[in-house]
Amino acid sequence: MPVMSHLTNVALLVQRAGWDDVTVAAAFLHDAIEDDNQYGDTLRYEELHALMGEEVARRVRDVTELKCDDQGAFRNWQDRKEGYLSHLRTAPAGSLAISLADKLHNLWTMNQSLARGIDIFADGPERRGLSAGPKRQLWYFNAVLDLSETHDDPRLHGLRTALRDELVRFDGHIDALSS
Repeated sequence: MPVMSHLTNVALLVQRAGWDDVTVAAAFLHDAIEDDNQYGDTLRYEELHALMGEEVARRVRDVTELKCDDQGAFRNWQDRKEGYLSHLRTAPAGSLAISLADKLHNLWTMNQSLARGIDIFADGPERRGLSAGPKRQLWYFNAVLDLSETHDDPRLHGLRTALRDELVRFDGHIDALSS
């Protein structure tokens, strides 16, 4: 999936759920300080803050997974996800909306691939398999969904429902893979 397509879909999900322009802008930029660009460069939080302001930058930071530790070593999948969830527990509802939309689009994309018979958990031509297997992926998506229940903002309800539906589809796909 092209990066711009993912970013646009996440931002549209947030916008259609009724969130303000600051939250939609942060949704467009949600991977900006997490992922390197095609040249291996990473945008620093301070740069994003200078360009977009405090509110947008803070929401982006709320949904940024820390991939490296303080010494620059790459963290393992479980540690990254647990750290993300820990930080998200104190984030405002708008940041949770971005996280739900991101996970919804990620899981929808995974389901689309699985429905086409693509084993997303194994390396293939021109693609790497996911770094965590189906059971751990299921745990993570459910953990984000459960965490979102701590906020009662009605704009989160539709995102939760859609993520639950994708989780049911995903569960069916992984059952089929294991049989």
